[in-house]
Amino acid sequence: MTLTQEINTLRQQIQAKMSEDTKAVMDKAMQDLVNSGLANQSLKVGDKAPNFALPNAVGKTVELQDLLSRNSVVISFYRGGWCPYCNLELRTLQQSLPEIKELGATLVAISPQTPDNSLSTVEKNELEFEVLSDGGNQVAKEFGLVFVLPEELRPIYQDFGIDLPAQNGDNTFELPIPATYVIAQDGTIIHAFVEADYTKRLDPKEIIAALKKISVAA
Repeated sequence: MTLTQEINTLRQQIQAKMSEDTKAVMDKAMQDLVNSGLANQSLKVGDKAPNFALPNAVGKTVELQDLLSRNSVVISFYRGGWCPYCNLELRTLQQSLPEIKELGATLVAISPQTPDNSLSTVEKNELEFEVLSDGGNQVAKEFGLVFVLPEELRPIYQDFGIDLPAQNGDNTFELPIPATYVIAQDGTIIHAFVEADYTKRLDPKEIIAALKKISVAA
């Protein structure tokens, strides 16, 4: 089963447990975000990825420039370990990690979670790649991915047991829209997937195909 198929199954299971009112509010918020055009304002293929230095789950700083000095880099921006779609994506990326490494690339995932919460995500999903904490979504903003969670969604998230201020260590209610970038060693983005609909994610086979193009070009 592909990641897309697994996500569709998960979405059906989650929505089956929601009230019609909750679904209506969430669907409207999603459509508003799609209509905002945020995804179209993000970094695209051919753009240079901005350098960054972020702490990993145990507080060690990881710098993009340093990673690119050795390998091409795959970056997955996700919302947080509280998001079931994100966890499914991260686990699927973990399954593809050997092939990503074999193709000479380094995989990192980035969210606005605090390092402690990132560590929980790493442990829960048994991840063997770097999970970085982008405090205040500073890096996600440079990539053009950040939005503010609408007021009407906040009590719904609380009802789901999601405390964003505690997860992210601030009260901004800012989140990144899901995005995956494949970056060549010269810092050029060679593949970009940016989606305002958080239930849609890039299948790892697309990442593998992009990395194979790099190796052929090399």
